[in-house]
Amino acid sequence: MTPAKNPDSATLAPPQAGTEKPKLANFLCFAIYSANLAFGRAYKPILDELGLTYTQYIALVALSERDDQTVGELGEKLFLESNTLTPILKKLEQIGLISRRRDPEDERQVRVSLTPAGRRLADADPGASLTDATGLGEDFDEVQQSVARLRDNLMRATPGKP
Repeated sequence: MTPAKNPDSATLAPPQAGTEKPKLANFLCFAIYSANLAFGRAYKPILDELGLTYTQYIALVALSERDDQTVGELGEKLFLESNTLTPILKKLEQIGLISRRRDPEDERQVRVSLTPAGRRLADADPGASLTDATGLGEDFDEVQQSVARLRDNLMRATPGKP
C-alpha cells in the first residue's frame, strides 16, 4: 500500500527509489534551515564581542553598501517589515552606530545613515573570517549566488508577494 503523498512533497525532496516517505536529509529546505542555524552559531561569538545581533550586523552591512536609505528601502533589502526593523534601528542609534532623521522632502519617511563609528565597524568586516569556515573555497561565490537565486525564485512563487 502506497502512503498518501503530499502534492508539494516533490518540490521539497526528490523521490527516493524504494522508500515510501521522504527523508529529512533529502529536504533542501531543511539543509538551508540548518545551515542558517550553523551560520548563527558561527557568527554569535564574533557579534557578542561587538555587542550586536546578527540582524543589527546585516543592517550595518546594508547601510555600508548604500548609506542614507529610508527605513522602507532598508527593510526591503533585509526582508524585514518596518515594525521589526524599527526596534533594531533604535538600538543601533542608542549605541551610536547609526543616525535616523526625518526626510526633509517627505516627513513620513525616516532616513538611516551610518555614523563614523558605524562606518568603521562595517569597514572592519568582522564576519570575513567565516568565509574560510564554510569550506567552500573557490565555490563560495557560486553557492552564494545559487542560494540567492533560490530565495528570489521562492519569493516570486509565493502568492501575494512581489
